[in-house]
Amino acid sequence: MAAHRKPRSRPAAGGAARTAWTIALAGAATATGFDGAAQAEPQLTPEQIKAKVDQLYQEAEVATEKYNGAQEKAEAARKRIRTLQDEAARKTEKLNAARDALGSMAAAQYRDGGLDPAFQLALSSDPDRYLQGAEFAERAGNRQASSVAGVRRQLREIEQLRGAARVELASLTSREAELKRHKKTITGKLDTARAHLARLGGDERARLDDHADRSASGARTALAAPGSTAAQAPNARAAAAVSYAYSKLGSPYVWGATGPNAFDCSGLTQAAYRAAGVSLPRTTYSQIGAGRRVSRSELLPGDLVFFYSGISHVGLYIGNGQMIHAPNPSAPVRVAPLDEMPFAGATRVA
Repeated sequence: MAAHRKPRSRPAAGGAARTAWTIALAGAATATGFDGAAQAEPQLTPEQIKAKVDQLYQEAEVATEKYNGAQEKAEAARKRIRTLQDEAARKTEKLNAARDALGSMAAAQYRDGGLDPAFQLALSSDPDRYLQGAEFAERAGNRQASSVAGVRRQLREIEQLRGAARVELASLTSREAELKRHKKTITGKLDTARAHLARLGGDERARLDDHADRSASGARTALAAPGSTAAQAPNARAAAAVSYAYSKLGSPYVWGATGPNAFDCSGLTQAAYRAAGVSLPRTTYSQIGAGRRVSRSELLPGDLVFFYSGISHVGLYIGNGQMIHAPNPSAPVRVAPLDEMPFAGATRVA
């Protein structure tokens, strides 16, 4: 019987399995080769590394402005929550007082409700006073009904306040999650930029930094004194903002900072106008709409100047084609030419 059994097809199946495994290995090896090629970055010149770092700083600044906007909205939500909580606490205190008054009324009614009014009248030592008291009790009953209605109204108002606070809390939670996302993006970009800079030798970095410093120094020496620059400003507020910006030259760039000792780009312009008694929004996207738009040919000291198509950078114009701005973590607050970045628009703060 064994001679009549059909042979099994295991070899064919095993061969197919081996073939599939061989193909898979070949594919994996090919993919690995491609990945390795993609990850193997060509040797860059110092200038190319500097350009790459500048691009990373610009991308980090975009994320910084988004972070600043989310932070501003989160703080507004916190403020509204505090206001709602304070109002709810005041109304709750008022409600508790109304409840206590109702409780006193109810207790008095219970104590006096044990005798029929006719007997109370008969037993009263002063019937006239009792009758006046009964009339007062009737009026008190009407007031009690009004008090009950008032308590119900206060309960509804408190519940509405608590509902509004819950909405604001949900908004705050969302903003805080957004802050974490933007912070992660910023730190990632800055870490990558630092890693690129670490590839440069000390002499190469010094040469690039010296070139940037000489460019900024040249821009500064081409300007008039701060006082005469401020005198050309269109109003006293703009002049005060220019003077403040001059006083902060050399301050470090720190993302999210608004002074007094460190700044990001929009933090510097906000602080400059805050010192002049003008409240500016926090972000570049909002600041560009905070005044009257002016063309580049109309620029005067104190105007806000914006850069890049996404309006992600801002500086304070100080005349002669120059501005004071907080560039990025590689450079402090400094004077720079407007042509240093792609110009996007300008605003004159009213």
